[in-house]
Amino acid sequence: MTKAEIQQVKLRFGIIGNNEALMRAIDIAIQVAPTDLSVLITGESGVGKESFPQIIHQYSRRKHGQYIAVNCGAIPEGTIDSELFGHEKGAFTGAIGERKGYFGEADGGTIFLDEVGELPMPTQARLLRVLETGEFIKVGSSKVEKTNVRIVAATNVNLTQAIADGRFREDLYYRLNTVPIQVPALRERGEDVVLLFRKFASDFAEKYRMPAIQLTEDAKQLLLAYSWPGNVRQLKNITEQISIIETNREINASILKNYLPEQNNAQRLPALFGVKNESKSFESEREILYQVLFDMRQDVTELKKLVHEIMTERAAVGSPAVTPAAYYTPAPAVVASVPAAVPTIIHPSVKPAPAMDDDIQDTEEYVEESLSLDEVEKEMIRKALERHHGKRKSAAKDLNISERTLYRKIKEYGLD
Repeated sequence: MTKAEIQQVKLRFGIIGNNEALMRAIDIAIQVAPTDLSVLITGESGVGKESFPQIIHQYSRRKHGQYIAVNCGAIPEGTIDSELFGHEKGAFTGAIGERKGYFGEADGGTIFLDEVGELPMPTQARLLRVLETGEFIKVGSSKVEKTNVRIVAATNVNLTQAIADGRFREDLYYRLNTVPIQVPALRERGEDVVLLFRKFASDFAEKYRMPAIQLTEDAKQLLLAYSWPGNVRQLKNITEQISIIETNREINASILKNYLPEQNNAQRLPALFGVKNESKSFESEREILYQVLFDMRQDVTELKKLVHEIMTERAAVGSPAVTPAAYYTPAPAVVASVPAAVPTIIHPSVKPAPAMDDDIQDTEEYVEESLSLDEVEKEMIRKALERHHGKRKSAAKDLNISERTLYRKIKEYGLD
């Protein structure tokens, strides 16, 4: 498409910026719109992925049909099948009537599945069937129903890694990813940051009936140098804050700096399922687990040394030979089974035990098998809930898992 046509699309959908990667993403969306191919939109949180399914819908033959946007991450796991595919009356407790479901409602139109990476595995299988055959079955029904719907999905999750971790179906990924659209992060868009700031400043000036704020040159340079981890959403929020709080309408670098959170120099990676940021402080739950293992290793080493000393004393006074097993019987908690995935880590603070006779049993295996991962996970969730006074949203964010996953774990471990 020509630049003039793309410019018209940008004006229609309120997209600001001239970055080449952004223009390419818009061009692909327009080109694929007349087809019925499924589209997967990827990009970091806050980059504006929600604009692209609307472009695809409005420039398709389905523009007069229903357009439904579904946030998959906001629907509890126990009800998501009912929300998407519908249910029959009495299918489960609380199903007092029949429900059509989003795929039934969007027949002949477009359905946008935001945060598709958060879908549970059983729902992924149902979605794959819709993509392949256009068929689905309501919850509590045995009747196969048909739907003619265009699916556009979006995610900020690294689905390739999710597939490797067994969290996302590979066949579903390739069906969704027929046409990929990558939306660039704000820090990759150069001068677009200044254009967006100017647009937001103008919008808020009109909204709050005040003069628009303006940036000095040093403030513009600071704006361009910042990494914008929250992308466009973060820029908009900061612009609104400055517009309301600052009485001086000219914003210099020193003023702007007060509104920019300190940058994290750690490398930015795509979001992964259930994986914590390794750059977190030693107080993170994972580090606490390692500390427990270190302490247990020290205790076992000291016990091993004590057994050796007792045997040496007995030998010196001519007492009968005593095997180490007679003095050391591992406690049940020490030999509890644990998956081999728990690493054996030598902390710098742990000094190696002195050399001993070969007949002293090596206790390293007991350290490796000290804790059940289920118990550790349960304890991590319990502590996170205590830290945030039972607020599940904050606890889920701290644990780097979705609220739905946390809700399921709380039920599973009886922590509610």
